[in-house]
Amino acid sequence: MEDLIKALQMFLKVRNIDYPTHCEHDELMVIGYTPDDFTPEELAELDELGFSWNEDDEYFYSFRFGSC
Repeated sequence: MEDLIKALQMFLKVRNIDYPTHCEHDELMVIGYTPDDFTPEELAELDELGFSWNEDDEYFYSFRFGSC
């Protein structure tokens, strides 16, 4: 759970969005952010924490934090 909280805090530092998450099947999506919002180091850290960028649909996602 610590990694999830740390990743969400990284998103929060960029901007506070009222409803930034969406869940379908086993995928947790974080909407309203782009890779341009983060430094290369922060993107690498998000990746280590389990969040990747979906280029096709343009959102960050993770399969790491359980089923929805």
